[in-house]
Amino acid sequence: MPDTRVVEILTEGDMEVHGRIAGSSNATLLVTCRSDGEELLAVYKPSKGERPLWDFPGGLFRREVAAFVLSEWLGWGLVPETVERAEGPFGPGSVQRFVPEDGTSHYFTLREEPRWRHALMQLCAFDVVANNADRKSGHVLLAEERLWAIDNGLCFNVHDKLRTVIWDFGGAALDPGVQEDLGRLTHERPPVRLCELLEPAEVAATLDRAAWLLSLRALPELADDGDWPPYPWPLV
Repeated sequence: MPDTRVVEILTEGDMEVHGRIAGSSNATLLVTCRSDGEELLAVYKPSKGERPLWDFPGGLFRREVAAFVLSEWLGWGLVPETVERAEGPFGPGSVQRFVPEDGTSHYFTLREEPRWRHALMQLCAFDVVANNADRKSGHVLLAEERLWAIDNGLCFNVHDKLRTVIWDFGGAALDPGVQEDLGRLTHERPPVRLCELLEPAEVAATLDRAAWLLSLRALPELADDGDWPPYPWPLV
């Protein structure tokens, strides 16, 4: 479960901008959020700093929040606490708790370690359902003795956009717990907050992908038909 105090500080705390995080294609700012003597490092992605894309509408920051909402509703805890802020130093955007990763680990360094296999397979299933179009190796972080998935803005498209480095588990059976969680998603009402962040067609497509993955009872295998590259670029 997310830390409610963390969510409160991210949502309501005074925000100080330190600077831009290097290597990001959109404006991605390191900030400190302060409230009642407590402070948190966070990542602020303002809407006005997004570059227009031909295949995604504006407001990618809401998809960052939607990824957190979906992960939490499933009970998987893959995404650091992420909130929507109507106001900020550069206008509306998402604010995500900064996780103190070790600076050297990413998917390609973690995939051979048995202790991370379950988490990585769960993340693979998550990205299929969320239709992640940009799961780079460097978007998988090792911090706080667990794995985190960041940079989830290119998700939830109504069209098939899956583009990821996590193909190593293709054909592997879905964990029974993952099947149970996806079953809840397909048979219960979708999360209200998800419906507030996404268009109705995007929510419906998300549920359809969950049902499709459940029907496979396994993670999908790599298939490159030439219409859409299955890997992001750069890979890390």
